[in-house]
Amino acid sequence: MEDMGGSKLKSIVGVKFKKVGKIYFFNPNDVEVNRGDKVLVDTVQGEEIGTVAIPNKEVEEEKIVAPLKKIIRVATKKDLDRCEECRKIEKEAMKVCEKKIKEHKLDMNLIDVECKFDNSKLLFYFVADERIDFRELVKELAAIYKTRIELRQIGVRDRIKRLGGNGVCRKRTLLL
Repeated sequence: MEDMGGSKLKSIVGVKFKKVGKIYFFNPNDVEVNRGDKVLVDTVQGEEIGTVAIPNKEVEEEKIVAPLKKIIRVATKKDLDRCEECRKIEKEAMKVCEKKIKEHKLDMNLIDVECKFDNSKLLFYFVADERIDFRELVKELAAIYKTRIELRQIGVRDRIKRLGGNGVCRKRTLLL
């Protein structure tokens, strides 16, 4: 499809994964959605549930970073139940990991836990002033959860983003 100026238009849907966060464009794959719908999408990290922020829209092809990943479907009850199960796993894993951090006397603060929709891995986000040897912690967590475990050290700005806040930096960009 082309607009009046001659540039090609591409159909997209904008999806968010966090309440406060970036909007990612997806190929609607002939799926019609409304703002606020939960959708199952294909991402570089596997399948994820997101919320539609921009319903089906035509945009100039030059504004898109191709290739776009696809929307698989509007989330089903089963998908939403799995998503809820992931949230429960994340809460439990947070408590378990904090306990293990204390047992191993590791100088790190756990910030967030993310359970992948397909249960392929658990990601633990932490801050620390120095490099941490957490190999034993990873082994113990893998034995408990029987899935791939990743620990990722993040900075202060990333910490605020993961917790859904807007720091001073965000406010400055809004004032410009």
